Formats: sequence, C-alpha cells, structure tokens
Amino acid sequence: MKRPLLIAVAGAALLGVALYALVPFSADVGSVVLRDNDRDMVARGAGIYQENCASCHGANLEGQPNWRVAGADGRLPAPPHDASGHTWHHNGDTLFRLTKYGTGALIGDPDYASNMPIYDGVLTDDEIIAVLSYIKSTWPEDIRARHDEMENR
Repeated sequence: MKRPLLIAVAGAALLGVALYALVPFSADVGSVVLRDNDRDMVARGAGIYQENCASCHGANLEGQPNWRVAGADGRLPAPPHDASGHTWHHNGDTLFRLTKYGTGALIGDPDYASNMPIYDGVLTDDEIIAVLSYIKSTWPEDIRARHDEMENR
C-alpha cells in the first residue's frame, strides 16, 4: 500500500475511534433493539411517553410548531416523532443515546443548548427502549420497514 493511502486509512480509523469515544454508551445496553411489535413493551412505552415526553413532543407525537426553526433563545422546538419528523431517520442506538445522554453528548459538544432533558438517572434503559419502541410502533409500516433495514446494516 502506498504511504499516503496508508496514512489516510490510519487517520480515518483513528478519527472513527475518537468520534465513537466521544459518545457515552452504557455497556449493559449493547446494540439497542426496539420492540415495536411487542404489545406489552409498546403499552408500557406509551404510558412513559405520556408522563415524560408528551408535554413537549405532543400527545400524538406531533411536536411543536416550527420545529425546524430556532426560537429567540437559539434552541430548536421539540420535533415530531410521528412519520412527519426525522426520528425514524436515526437508528435505535442513536435514538437511545440522544434520549439518555442528550444531544450535546451525541454530537460531542457539551455546550450545545437544548430544551431536551437528559434522561440518564431519570428513566431506566428499559424505559427508554420502551418509549422508543412505542414511538416506532406508531409509524406507517413502510417507514417501520425502512427503519428495520437501517438497523440490520
């Protein structure tokens, strides 16, 4: 292998390891599997969602108006978790980390300002997975299938 190519490959590998290390991950979780076909899990998640998430993301997962436009405080409103939002564009691990540790940890910016609470110590890992499973269960079948394909890559 030519030296410049070897250096580029090694640099890319080191960058990948560094970026992965920036995002905390619970060792007991491993790869997050959403259980959107598990009726008990979805029902449990629906209740937890109503108690902890609906006040911002809406009782029907509709999010806040103008969720793509930062408010006067520079923060984005709560996005929808229904099919009109972007939640389904992220795999289960990403959604779990965002919920548990917050956006700042996910993107490696501890100063990132967000109205989204960090649920580490508030909800258990199983409760977070239940909420995410509930959210996924509400998406149309074609979007759920696309999300499943993303999870299996």
